[in-house]
Parts: sequence; C-alpha cells; structure tokens
Amino acid sequence: MKKPVVKMEVVDTTSKDKNVKSRRRFIKMSGLAIAGSGVLLACSNDDDFQPMPEPNPDGSFDLGAGDVGILNYALALEQLEAAFYEAVRGGGYYSGAPAEEKQIIDDLYNHEVIHRDFLRAAILEAVEGDESQVLPELEFNLSSVDLNSRDSVLQTAMTLEDTGVGAYNGAGDRLQNATYLTIAGKIVSVEARHASAIRSLLNPMSADFAGDDIIDGNGLDIQLDPSEVFEGAGPFIETEFTANQLPEPNTGS
Repeated sequence: MKKPVVKMEVVDTTSKDKNVKSRRRFIKMSGLAIAGSGVLLACSNDDDFQPMPEPNPDGSFDLGAGDVGILNYALALEQLEAAFYEAVRGGGYYSGAPAEEKQIIDDLYNHEVIHRDFLRAAILEAVEGDESQVLPELEFNLSSVDLNSRDSVLQTAMTLEDTGVGAYNGAGDRLQNATYLTIAGKIVSVEARHASAIRSLLNPMSADFAGDDIIDGNGLDIQLDPSEVFEGAGPFIETEFTANQLPEPNTGS
C-alpha cells in the first residue's frame, strides 16, 4: 500500500552538556510542536525577543533565537501533530473505529490545529508580521504509519503526544516572557491529557495513562532537550530547517 506524504495546509488563522549542545547545532532535519489569543498576542512588542539570525546559506529556515526560536520550535511540533491526526482521519482505522474513538481523535486533531494556528499567529504578531521569521509550512512523511491499523496509529499517537509533553517541559525554562511560559504551561497540560487518552485506548482500565516510562520517581513528567525531540520526530519531517540559535536551558534539562 502506498503510504501518504502529508503536506500541511497552513490556515491563516541543552542542555549544559557540550556534546548535546554540539549535536543540537548540527541538527538539520530532513525528515524533523488557539486562534488569536489576546493574552499571547498582547506580548508582541516585548523586548525579550532577539533578532532573527542571518538565513542559512542554503536558504533553509532556522528557528531563530530567544522566545521566537522557542515558539517556532513548538510550532514545528504542533504542525506535525496536526498533520498526523489529519492523516489519521482519512485512514482506514478511523473510518471503522467506534464512535468514542473517533470522537477522541477528532478532539485531538482540533486541539492540535488550534495550537498550531495560535502559535503561528503569536509569532507573526511578535515579529510585526514579518513572515520570514515564522516557520513555514512543513511537509511530512507519515509512510511509517499504517493508517489502517489501530495499533500503528495509536502507538504513533502515544509517541507524538509523549514527545510533545517532554518538549514543552524541556523548553519552558528557556522562555523569557512570563506570559508565554504561562501559555506553554496551558498547552502542555492539554498535551498531557492527550497522552493519557491515547494510553487509555491502548490499555483500558490500567494505570498506563501516566506510566513509569514518562513519570519519574518524584512524580514528575519527562522533559526532553530539543535535540532529543528532533531525533524522535525527525523521521516524519520532510522539510529541512535548522535549530542553531535556540536559547540554553536556565535550570537544566
């Protein structure tokens, strides 16, 4: 069966470790996450933002520095998640799924689209409408996912949702603007609910909704460095871009 290559339709709407740092600078993906929130957009002219670095010599996009870089980083993940659920809704598993499971997939899709559009609108406002500083529409390759298989779809969904939660947890302390941090906290709480919902579908009536693989001994959720996130999500992302200017963590991740 020919597997889909998804092209996103964009609606207008460190680590301290040297090796990890070097690895992040090396990142160049060839394969790789609220429409108009007044709260977030109100921060558009904040001085926390740093100027966009010079474009890459090959013309590929760099996520940028400071808070804009982190927001573009989150936008990449939200684009991926929205594209994934969009593809799922067109596949064989979804068409034959029980109504309750369809409703969950629909909810997750809608949330990811809202997150994606919200972040894009926020970045645009922050950079005063300069489209060149906003992560462009990415193309994704979901050929590794069997959209006719419930297990393949849900296992991939679990991976993406867990990765999304870890990404927000690992990037939050790099944000300078308190309002953005608040918004990121609200988004990650939704992503965590998504992860729990998927785990409950995979293993009903179990404690897997917050398994030991994502909750540590202190009852805290995982956090992931951008390099770890990109390594996991990279195989799904076709569009090349770099993440050379992302800020360092402030409290250690």
